[in-house]
Amino acid sequence: MTTYALLAGGVLLPVAVASLVVLVRTGALLPALVAVGVLLVATAVFDPVIVGTGIVGYDPGRILGIRVGAAPIEDFAYPIAAGLALPALWQLLAPRKRA
Repeated sequence: MTTYALLAGGVLLPVAVASLVVLVRTGALLPALVAVGVLLVATAVFDPVIVGTGIVGYDPGRILGIRVGAAPIEDFAYPIAAGLALPALWQLLAPRKRA
C-alpha cells in the first residue's frame, strides 16, 4: 500500500539532493534555508486550517499519524522541496556573467 510518506519521500529525496548540490556549489544555501524556514512556518499555520476545515482530506490509514495541528507531517515535505528546488533552479537558469 502506498502511503503519503512514501510519496512525499519519493519527491523530497531526489529534489533535495539535487538542489543541495547546486545551492552549495553556488553559495546560495543560506538564503534557501531561510526560505524553507519561512515556508515551513506558513505551512504550520495554514495547513491545519485547510485540513481541519475539510478542504483537504487524508486517508488515516495512509499517514504516519504525526500531526502539526490537523495536518499530517507528510505535508511538510512539499514546502521543503519547493524551498530548495526554486532557488536551485534560479541559480542554474541565471544568465552567466561574462569575464
